[in-house]
Amino acid sequence: MKFVIDKDIPFIKGVFEPWAEVVYLEGSAISRVDLLDADALIIRTRTRCDATLLAGTGVKIIATATIGFDHIDLDYCASRGIFVRNAAGCNAGAVMNYVFSALYGAAARKSIPLTGATFGIIGVGNVGQRIERMARLLGFKVLLCDPPRAEKENPALFTSLEETLAASDIVSMHVPLNPGTRGMANAAFFAQMRPGAFFINSARGEVVVDEDLIAASSRLGPVIIDTWNGEPNVNRKLVECAEIATPHIAGYSYQGKQLGTREAVRAVARYFNIEPLYEFFPVADVEGLDSVKLDFNGKNQGQITAIFQYNYPVFTDDFMFRTNPGDFEILRDNYKYRREFFAD
Repeated sequence: MKFVIDKDIPFIKGVFEPWAEVVYLEGSAISRVDLLDADALIIRTRTRCDATLLAGTGVKIIATATIGFDHIDLDYCASRGIFVRNAAGCNAGAVMNYVFSALYGAAARKSIPLTGATFGIIGVGNVGQRIERMARLLGFKVLLCDPPRAEKENPALFTSLEETLAASDIVSMHVPLNPGTRGMANAAFFAQMRPGAFFINSARGEVVVDEDLIAASSRLGPVIIDTWNGEPNVNRKLVECAEIATPHIAGYSYQGKQLGTREAVRAVARYFNIEPLYEFFPVADVEGLDSVKLDFNGKNQGQITAIFQYNYPVFTDDFMFRTNPGDFEILRDNYKYRREFFAD
């Protein structure tokens, strides 16, 4: 067997070598020629998997060590019998950490009180549910907007997009990218938001219409952006408008990367009946990165902010990116994974 693997997936080198010929390549540089005799493709978001890449190849399974599918043409894969597996929820804890470190950090810098604020979550999947739990723990009123879930579950637990935008002091995006969400954060969307409300996007850049957000930014509160249209060639005007701007690293925790690689390896192992890897879990020789439990009991906003910033100083990532947005990929590829924190 032959497996082609994105060389920047952590903890994976040497895992499959006892069972397959393994080729490690730059994710964005993987070509059809590389896959002609490949049986498996293990990737991140930088590899666009469609007919151009896959036609006439031997690929039987694509495993992406990421939560999303939007870089994979699922219809084409289904038509060719190519099995596709993602790592659903692998970075949920890391993104939750990012959102709250950024939220409290921006509120402190702008002297915005958060007591009694309403937190609107757009998209309540794995990440959105982690955001919800932390928001409730911190005393926010929470509104959940997820039409697909509302349709399948109890509609009374959810609010419409219009109601969520009109009533929220914080709007945080956690939707997948699909035809229904692409460009959903447009001029009409921002016009419905409260003046001074926070806008946070750590979902996908393409859910936002950049020019509409730039135009609306003067009436909104702090704008926090981690995911961008056109990555790595981001909109510099939007970077300037953002209170916090980072290079798509919200999910870059040590634990999140472990889980992403675990799911990709296990998927391929099960497909090809490599039994010794069925319960694979990557263990790296790194000290001081175990997840940590935080205690917010009896803490005021300033103390909570300090706790978040100590455990994840998000402004460092903002500074490194803002200094030179052209280093987008360099910053991602050389990112030092952080440990996750949680509370209950």
